[in-house]
Amino acid sequence: MTPDEIDRLGVSCDLITAARALGIGKSTAYAAARAGTFPVRVLKVGSRYVVPTADLRTALGLAPTA
Repeated sequence: MTPDEIDRLGVSCDLITAARALGIGKSTAYAAARAGTFPVRVLKVGSRYVVPTADLRTALGLAPTA
């Protein structure tokens, strides 16, 4: 993903979008989320995994948004 695409994500994104930005495959991402080893904070909301975009930006070395 490009920095512009990440800028358009909003406050959070789904696990698969975050995994794509980090270059991680879908199966690996779900396994890491379940094990608590995904490279950024993952929140479990009901049956969904949600990743705060601010944490994703930090992991990618991008400046925080205002």
